[in-house]
Amino acid sequence: MKCPYCKQADSRVIDSRAAEDGATIRRRRECNGCGKRFTTYEVVEKLPLMVVKNDGRREVFKRDKILNGVIRSCDKRDISMERIVALVNEIERDVRNTMEQEVKSSKIGELVMERLKDFDEVAYIRFASVYRKFADITSFVDELNKLQAHKTEEQK
Repeated sequence: MKCPYCKQADSRVIDSRAAEDGATIRRRRECNGCGKRFTTYEVVEKLPLMVVKNDGRREVFKRDKILNGVIRSCDKRDISMERIVALVNEIERDVRNTMEQEVKSSKIGELVMERLKDFDEVAYIRFASVYRKFADITSFVDELNKLQAHKTEEQK
């Protein structure tokens, strides 16, 4: 690491510690030339994640879209914002952990639905009704039956 004072390229690390909840590494360094100390921060480089829409368009992944959809599906439910944000963080982590630079929007929608199924049943049905574009009461009842089967399977 180049010294910001004398521009010498040789420095040594004196101390390293995690910062910003482990997302950054803070390093205290000392220049081998002039002896002055300085701090550097090391951050994991995040490549932009692209979402491939159903019509083939591509757009940058926006966590806020998931957050807003989950907030709407949890409207008037006794669910704290902290729990909602934690759920969205898990979903984003799962999407990014695929290690793919492009993810289909349908895959993200299914992941959200799968997480909501165990998170809150009413929120799941609300999200499903918009995501799956229920056309009539039959498709709504079918989704309720799937949820009931999942719940029964989970209890075994």
